Amino acid sequence: VSLLFPLVLSPYLGLVRTGFLFGMLNVGVGLWTIYVFRAELKNLTGRFLRACVVLLLLIVGFAMSDRMVAWGEHGLFGDQIVYSTTTPYQRLVITRWKDDTRLYINGNLQFSSRDEYRYHEALVHPVLEALPWARRVLVLGGGDGLALREILRYPQIEHVTVVDLDPAMTAAFTTRPELAKLNNNAFSDKRVTVVNADAAVWLRNNADMFDAAIVDFPDPSSFALGKLYSVPFYDLVKKHLAAKGLMVVQSTSPFFAPHAYWTINSTLREVGMRTWPYHAYVPSFGEWGFILASPQLDYAPPTQYRLPMRYLNADTTREMFIFPPDMQPLPMAPNRLNTQSLVHEFEQDWNRVIR
Repeated sequence: VSLLFPLVLSPYLGLVRTGFLFGMLNVGVGLWTIYVFRAELKNLTGRFLRACVVLLLLIVGFAMSDRMVAWGEHGLFGDQIVYSTTTPYQRLVITRWKDDTRLYINGNLQFSSRDEYRYHEALVHPVLEALPWARRVLVLGGGDGLALREILRYPQIEHVTVVDLDPAMTAAFTTRPELAKLNNNAFSDKRVTVVNADAAVWLRNNADMFDAAIVDFPDPSSFALGKLYSVPFYDLVKKHLAAKGLMVVQSTSPFFAPHAYWTINSTLREVGMRTWPYHAYVPSFGEWGFILASPQLDYAPPTQYRLPMRYLNADTTREMFIFPPDMQPLPMAPNRLNTQSLVHEFEQDWNRVIR
């Protein structure tokens, strides 16, 4: 049983070392039990030797855990792993195959360099094209700098604050040349301030105001992430947003996870925001959803863009704000901290896809 502890833990989550430690603790308890009840036990020598063999195997496994993680991740992702690290917050793995660089967080794909431009153009430009007066932008999440890259294309932007929890993420996409190239060295731009902190804590303790907010967190697959899609959190963001400013939230897939998607929309509306849901097709993910929100702005999707785009134009933008019959709105309750309904809806939606 002790040997099963590390084997049942997913290597890409960086938990193998913990598994071996639990196993060694389990064997240690077994050895202590053998010693305490030595007078009543039969075959004492055999029991002791078997426990020692298992303990030795666990120690060897612990010493080789980094190599085991690499083997497991290579089998999981298939492509060459060019960078990986386990941080206090997550497991980061970056792979490459030919011209395709991919980022995985805790085993979940975050972007493919072949089509991430579709996602990030759709995330950023419907906001900033509608706000030619915008000067200050807040990015929550987005530690890869790809949304930041798109924001900095606008010459009128004077300052961007990026709040991302994990310093290992922003450091990797700042200092590693092959990764910094993907975001055009965005983190080195003098207009950028990077803050490595919990977004909710930072918002509570900071008084800065912004013309636009780009909220680019991972999907709400856990309660820790679900709080970043909750009524109190969106109320905090609203307090930092200009009255006629805009925020956009990456909101999972309205096709694969419709209940979760429309829960996010309801949550934004619960804090008094006007919302404009939209979606875009990203080949690596399929149909993906975003939601624009504003305290007071009367928003209209752009009909043209001042900057050259690879994906967006008048036609693709118009289509993004039209939902076909199989992605129609659903009446969902807002996501509150005491219920965390979004996490449950997200899990149920994706379980239906897997089945």
